[in-house]
Amino acid sequence: MPVYVQHEVLARINDVFNAEALWQAPGLSLFSRRPLLRDLLERSPREQRGRAATRCFSHVTLMLPQDEVDDDRHLTRGARVRDLAQSLAALHQKDFGDLLGADEVRYQVVGMDALQPGEVKVKFGHAVYLPAPGEQVLYQISASRDSAIWQPVCAVYPDQRLTLVGQDAAQATYAVPGWPFGDGGILLINDGPDAPLEVQVKPKDALDCRFDAANNYYVIRARGGAGPRLLLRIERAGQAAQAKPASTPSARPPAVWKTRGLPDNEMTAMPLAAPQPAAVPALAPENDATYAPVARHRITLAALALPRLSRYRDTGAQALEVGLSSNLGLAAPGKDSLIRFAVDDADEVHAITQDGRQRVAVPSRFAPSDGAAVQLHAAPAGMADRYAALLGLDDGPSQPAAAGTRLVFGRGMPSLAGLRVLDAPDFLRQQDGSAAASADRLGLSRNAFSWEASSDGLRIVRLAETQALFHLDEALRLVAPIETATADAPYVIPSGHHLVAGHYVLRFDA
Repeated sequence: MPVYVQHEVLARINDVFNAEALWQAPGLSLFSRRPLLRDLLERSPREQRGRAATRCFSHVTLMLPQDEVDDDRHLTRGARVRDLAQSLAALHQKDFGDLLGADEVRYQVVGMDALQPGEVKVKFGHAVYLPAPGEQVLYQISASRDSAIWQPVCAVYPDQRLTLVGQDAAQATYAVPGWPFGDGGILLINDGPDAPLEVQVKPKDALDCRFDAANNYYVIRARGGAGPRLLLRIERAGQAAQAKPASTPSARPPAVWKTRGLPDNEMTAMPLAAPQPAAVPALAPENDATYAPVARHRITLAALALPRLSRYRDTGAQALEVGLSSNLGLAAPGKDSLIRFAVDDADEVHAITQDGRQRVAVPSRFAPSDGAAVQLHAAPAGMADRYAALLGLDDGPSQPAAAGTRLVFGRGMPSLAGLRVLDAPDFLRQQDGSAAASADRLGLSRNAFSWEASSDGLRIVRLAETQALFHLDEALRLVAPIETATADAPYVIPSGHHLVAGHYVLRFDA
């Protein structure tokens, strides 16, 4: 395999800012002098014919002890670093001008904590490129182990043909955070802005690399498929996969704790009523139709509606956090969760894994482990002022819904209590750091609505006039807000459709 990145250490340098001391040792004895930068470039040409060099490398990165670079920045505003780069470029042009052709000589000088006094690291090669002033980025490369927390790896520029990413910056152009494979690397080949970036494993038998078209990233594993994986994402500059989160409406009614006049004086945080579009007329009452057996009616928690906490800022609510276990079942925050999602009082949604915490775009899809997929849906337009996102639950809890029996759903009501998974401490955090008694106090009334399963759907009757209810179709698209739903004229949710109340997106199956 060619040496894509030439990496050497120059030791015992009295003055690391002295270009001549780095370039060539004094004297003519070839056997006594230490190899310095000129010798390294001469011994490793970019191209050669036989033993004669026909082209040399022209882009070089120098790493000096970090303390030296910091002192230069403090004392001379970086003048010695700039002079060193300019002087080395001039020496390079003078001694190798006939081997440069049209290539421009470029030097970069940076600091490095690991270097000892008097040491200088030199890096050049086929996969070392320094952008021209003002050159725009063509691609952004990032890596992840769980598809939720993405770490930046590097940028690729239009004229940067080869980039090698891998375990460390000594053997590769750039190190990949969390690289779990030891040897080997990924070579990125850029044949210009009109050609897609080509991805190759180096050496070929070191790793398996396949493109996951559904998620738009590469999945890298050790040869044979065993052990950890690494995800590599390539994004065209200006067309990043992570879109900006939806803008927050500039004006929203504030939230207040509203007393219901109940014996226990428990209060619900309800945003003051905002104008809503006219409701779609409810379907006609049930006809004398034959309905399915009782066992076939079920209510399933299909998703969690993550609220915009800015609407409830006056209540002290600071963050709501939901965790998913290794089998994507719900897990309390801080427990053995594979991935967690949090929404804060700025209405920003974050993903949290063992690799850290990162703001995520909505909508997004995550694959935190093999065979585990999580979908974060955007709230439909008619609900976006209330909800930041809908967190899909492919295997959410489910309960039977007995036909012909009318029951009440709401905070503290026993009906479908197993679906109110956020009715517990620790999901909602207050500004003082304490846990709220129940996240259900945000937006869910004690008596929100009553329901009855029937052959034509789930018959809904609104019980609290301030309770927001929404009808969504099979694909979680808004059908209508439910404004009018009385005992005489209930609102009917067809089989396969969803009802949103508080944090809960409930699907009726018949």
